[in-house]
Amino acid sequence: MPNINFTLPHWMYWLGLVLVPAFAMYTVRKQRGKEVDNILSKKIAYLLWFCCGFIGMHRFYLKNSWGLVYIPLFTLMLLANVQYRTALDLTSMAKNEISIAEFDIELFERKVKKGIESAQTKLETAKQTFETTKQNWEKENAGIVSWTLKVRILAILIALFLIIDAFLIPKMYKKCKEKEALEALEKKEAEKYNYVIPGQESQAHETLTGKVKIQNKYFNYIDKINGYVGEFVCYWAIIAVFVYYYEVLVRYVFNSPTNWAHEGMFLMFGMQYVLAAGYTHREGAHVHVDVLYRLFPTRVKAWIDIFTFIFFLIFVVALFWTGWIFAADSIRVMEVSFTEWAIQYWPVKLSLCIGALLLFLDGLTKIVKDIYIIAAKEEGV
Repeated sequence: MPNINFTLPHWMYWLGLVLVPAFAMYTVRKQRGKEVDNILSKKIAYLLWFCCGFIGMHRFYLKNSWGLVYIPLFTLMLLANVQYRTALDLTSMAKNEISIAEFDIELFERKVKKGIESAQTKLETAKQTFETTKQNWEKENAGIVSWTLKVRILAILIALFLIIDAFLIPKMYKKCKEKEALEALEKKEAEKYNYVIPGQESQAHETLTGKVKIQNKYFNYIDKINGYVGEFVCYWAIIAVFVYYYEVLVRYVFNSPTNWAHEGMFLMFGMQYVLAAGYTHREGAHVHVDVLYRLFPTRVKAWIDIFTFIFFLIFVVALFWTGWIFAADSIRVMEVSFTEWAIQYWPVKLSLCIGALLLFLDGLTKIVKDIYIIAAKEEGV
């Protein structure tokens, strides 16, 4: 298989972190409120064909069992690739041994010319070692050629099947759509004879959470900002799916592991973690021990929240101040990572300040609500 030596440009990485979630948010918001009666899509079928058609995913999506043909072919190609890598390693080792044997032969030949008696025996041993290692190298090198040919044959077969399926997808889509329409009609006919007992229909229940809604435009702005930021960074997970998919594919199929996929993703998830802190705090989703807390009345909870806000404030201020120092130093020297990819670090460190600020603003709204609860006359507020 050919090697894929692609290194993601820095500008593409940062631009992707902006454009992908923006496009995802636009797409999701555009579809809100629309009733979808059929989730089957020809575009998705072609997307699966392009991304993971080598395992027949597009046929499985269109409910075609012939997708099973791809799995053994791809499995055999992976196994052949493993043998190819093994033969490549053994060939490299044999080549190093040949170099060492050649060096020993030259060394002992010089000693023989100088009349050193023991050098002749060592020279013969070195020549035997050279012949043995050369035979091993030729054997393993032949293995490389053999396994390369097998991998290429399997890859060509999969490619031919994919080319054929590119023209067959519309036909399979039409057949699958007709089948789903028939199943939906049968289900609709069956539901006509179903009887629902009055009073047992599913109902939505609202529970008292202790949250207080204060009509304050600034609080609403804070909630909206944290909501937008939380929604924005959550779509970074989509990028991770494609990047790790690419990494696994080029590593195990094309023997070309990247030097940027893992670093780019753990930096991205680090930024996601801190930027979504305010949104997570708004939703009350941070990990906390509430074994006793949940048993207390609302006003007692409010007093506890006010007391613990002191520690919350210390943490947020320390995070913001430390992050600001790190970010300022990083921007001043235009810091990059110490890896071969050498990605810029200052946006990552700047996210610490932004995340701490968003978390502080949401914490401030919560503490005001707790004060409002304590000041309220009614116990049930």
